[in-house]
Amino acid sequence: MRIVTDFHLHSKWSRACSKELTIKNIAKWCERKGIQFVGTSDFTHPAWREEIERELEEIAPGTFKLKNETSPTRFLLATELSSIYKRHGKVRRVHNLVLCSSLAAVDRLIDALNKRGCNLKSDGRPIIGLDSEELLKYVREADEKGMLIPAHAWTPWFAVFGSQSGFDSLEECFGEMAKYIPAIETGLSSDPKMNWRLSQLDKVFLVSNSDAHSLDKLGREANVFEMKEPSFMELHRILTEHDRSKFVETIEFFPEEGKYHVDGHRACKFWCEPAQTKKIKGLCPKCGKPLVIGVLNRIDALADRANDPPPTNAVPFRSIIPLSELVGEALGVGPQSKKVRAELDRLVQDGRSEFGILLDIPEVELARMTQPEIVEAIRRMRAGEVNIRPGYDGEFGVIAVMGDHAKMLKE
Repeated sequence: MRIVTDFHLHSKWSRACSKELTIKNIAKWCERKGIQFVGTSDFTHPAWREEIERELEEIAPGTFKLKNETSPTRFLLATELSSIYKRHGKVRRVHNLVLCSSLAAVDRLIDALNKRGCNLKSDGRPIIGLDSEELLKYVREADEKGMLIPAHAWTPWFAVFGSQSGFDSLEECFGEMAKYIPAIETGLSSDPKMNWRLSQLDKVFLVSNSDAHSLDKLGREANVFEMKEPSFMELHRILTEHDRSKFVETIEFFPEEGKYHVDGHRACKFWCEPAQTKKIKGLCPKCGKPLVIGVLNRIDALADRANDPPPTNAVPFRSIIPLSELVGEALGVGPQSKKVRAELDRLVQDGRSEFGILLDIPEVELARMTQPEIVEAIRRMRAGEVNIRPGYDGEFGVIAVMGDHAKMLKE
């Protein structure tokens, strides 16, 4: 059975996140999106920890369902922690995902972090002054099945390989504990193909998650595993044993749309690719300030091989555009408009999901369900016939399947 997972998201207790991010709402939207196994998020926050216990019941080790509900959505215990600390004479800002196998293990980790002086009440994604290597030790001590996965690994400001505050290898960041890292999260601004250029990553899986701050962003990236049913223990086994046969694929953003794909300076509305950055010595030609070095450039700097061929153990991937954006473009309205919401509500009736519509339902069947313009937009996305102005310095890229590429690049 194909199990779609998204284990990096946030709750209503995280800064700049929707108040609609409740356990029940997350479960409902996972059904709509086509996600069977989702992270709880934010389990170190006291109020959210209480909601997890109040709303969920454990049905298998590390696997939860809604209490007194028929929802098929299953949950696993997961959170993101922001570590800011000094290492090798430089301030490091690294975000890490932590997955635990039980609420008892979560409580042991919370207790250890509290004793270390971490302020877990401040935010759903708390800032902790804890070295990433030390954090991994705490996770392992609290839970022998616990996993730590570097989050959005290439984001310039807050990631293990980030150009502004990261490291050049997992070993440099995690020291002797690096051997316990089962995977890294590629983030919205990179895709697996970009990461395949680093031979050091052959030993870990490349996972993808939404990092959703609102319900509609759930599943904008996801993982697909082969399991009999959603299971934390099976997920742990697949990741830690590196069982390629059970990791079906990842579902990806087009990385150019990510907000740190290329180099640039948002204040001056200037962006460029790595070759040009080198020519202008990394300085914005409009104001003379340093450019924020993006993911493409950072991968170029650390890569030790060309794009092709992919590693022998590479997990395949497919790239998507959120269905609301495709429908909005096809109808000539914004993705949050009433017209788009009404069409999406109609499309996901009768057991259909957004992932099914985006990736799996044949075009001939789609043609019986919706307007020709929407079917054509989906066809172009599936074929990779997209036009993109890349994202830079915190500014999302602009992606279109029906638009004028040349005009878009000039805007």
